[in-house]
Amino acid sequence: MADPQPHAHPHRHWRWAVGLSVALHLAAVGLIIQASNQALRDRAPPKENPVLTMVVPPAEPPPAEPPSVPPASVPPPAPVPTPALPKPRVPEPAAAPQPGRAFMDAPPAPSAQEWALAATYTLKNSKRYRHNWGQQVRSLMGIAHEGPVQGTVRFRIEIAPDGSLARLDTLWTTSDLVEQRARQAVQAMPPLPPTPNGKPLIFEKNIVFDAWTTEAPPLYKNDCLPDPPQHGNRFLWDGRSPRGPAADEAVTEKLDPQAYAECLKQLPQDSIEAEAADDERQQAQWGSQKLGR
Repeated sequence: MADPQPHAHPHRHWRWAVGLSVALHLAAVGLIIQASNQALRDRAPPKENPVLTMVVPPAEPPPAEPPSVPPASVPPPAPVPTPALPKPRVPEPAAAPQPGRAFMDAPPAPSAQEWALAATYTLKNSKRYRHNWGQQVRSLMGIAHEGPVQGTVRFRIEIAPDGSLARLDTLWTTSDLVEQRARQAVQAMPPLPPTPNGKPLIFEKNIVFDAWTTEAPPLYKNDCLPDPPQHGNRFLWDGRSPRGPAADEAVTEKLDPQAYAECLKQLPQDSIEAEAADDERQQAQWGSQKLGR
């Protein structure tokens, strides 16, 4: 009886063995070659980028130009001096009053029109001229602040017929600084007009420099009336001079109606401030406790 599975051919197994061996050798050779290439790459030094160095020679300076010499026959023009411009005058800032301190602004100085009217007013020893003089001095003294630099000074003044100052005497003062300031203001006064009667004008004047007092304008409505008689001590006598009439015998001057009417025509109109100041003086005078003594 024949065998159902025929025997395999012996050469068929040999071929499979040879093929497998060749494949294994090829794989081993490939791994060896790959390892050798990797080792060579690790040992090789890294490539460096080449650096190019260029040497540039320094630039030569341009040749200096010869200085231009003007011809000897033509002298160089002389420089024209520039005129110096005057520096603008910066006004001095006004002294600002300190907070919490009382102060009094300086009154305005009399205008040219007021001085012109004062130069023609002859009544009561040139009352208008004397008032303007005091206002001019006080205006030049500036702002009065509360504190030690304040006070009053009384001057005896003599004005020459041409309006210039002939004499200035201090009768009394409550502050040497105020007196000095008032004298500086008198020296800085502008030229004054001639006196009203063309004679030397002699009078006394108080200059008050404080933070509360302001001089009121004078009252003119009574200037045409004669001065009241001066009463003094009737028994006063030096023993040598002849005796004159007693003070009680002084008689009030009588008014000429026509002269009085002409005098009233030149009186200026009184201001409200002058009327109020006169009322205040009378109230203080008649309300004084010294009247009952």
